Amino acid sequence: MTQSDQFHSNPFLSNGTSLTEAQHLAWTISESADSRKAREIVLLEVTDVCYLADYFIIMTGDSRTQLKAISDAIRDQVEETLNYEPVRIEGEKERNWILLDYGDVITHIMLPEQREFYDIESFWGHAKRFDFQTLQQTSAG
Repeated sequence: MTQSDQFHSNPFLSNGTSLTEAQHLAWTISESADSRKAREIVLLEVTDVCYLADYFIIMTGDSRTQLKAISDAIRDQVEETLNYEPVRIEGEKERNWILLDYGDVITHIMLPEQREFYDIESFWGHAKRFDFQTLQQTSAG
């Protein structure tokens, strides 16, 4: 299955229409994070509830070193496949919450303590939520 085929077979992305740039970007980010063992990858479709972006992606890393590795993998893969660079990057020095802002997709890479404390998923609870692991299993089956 090619990368393009995978996008079209995924329920997160397949609705009978072609992919939007934001969907392609969100999926690329999620796959890159998964390749560096990010945990609990959640995609929030915030298009109807927020003017900041179309998607928020939230994930957990177990150490500051892993957060940096996840961030680097995302940046490298997105630049290589889509030729995009983040509009803004926050938190790389502290490495307890790294934010990669790609405009239509904002990625939050967090240590477990920060994720639990800030609980972004609950704050944006009215957004459509997708669990990346579930989507991967669905598209593979």
